[in-house]
Amino acid sequence: MVRYSLDPENPTKSCKSRGSNLRVHFKNTCETAQAIKRMHIRKATKYLKDVTLKKQCVPFRRYNGGIGRCAQVKQWGWTQGRWPRKSADFLLHMLKNAESNAELKGLDVDSLVIEHIQVNKAPTMRRRTYRAHGRINPYMSSPCHVEMILTEKEQIVPKPEEEVAQKKKISQKKQKLMKIFANHIYAKDIIPRIYKE
Repeated sequence: MVRYSLDPENPTKSCKSRGSNLRVHFKNTCETAQAIKRMHIRKATKYLKDVTLKKQCVPFRRYNGGIGRCAQVKQWGWTQGRWPRKSADFLLHMLKNAESNAELKGLDVDSLVIEHIQVNKAPTMRRRTYRAHGRINPYMSSPCHVEMILTEKEQIVPKPEEEVAQKKKISQKKQKLMKIFANHIYAKDIIPRIYKE
């Protein structure tokens, strides 16, 4: 069985999906994966579809050298963003796979949350490009491994409302004492003592 970098807290309530040596850019996929981390499965699916249609963008927080700015990324509190369509398509495919795994396990698909998602570098693939004066330069690709774990989110049950504490009945004797000492100079000291007795 394939090892994941993280074991779910409750394996019976979670499902997994992974892809190895995917022919998609590592850096783009890493940023897209971080954007959907801890998202609800339906929300993540809609977001990735919007990325492919350029309706929402992916914030590039780490691998952002030379990345242009765009207005759509303001909702993430960032300035640099892009629309990595191929990465979004691969992650959509993996989410669909995880969803079918959840159905097979008998989990509630509508309450799944992406608890863990990780993108690792795969061995680079080598090609060559021909340059002037008979030189040859490397023409590398940066594939990646992706793994994700989705967990069924427990529904939060509201606490039952506590019964309003009924006022303690004060004896007539204490009521009279309170009336007497209400305007007394040391009322602040005396009245608490009466309550304690």
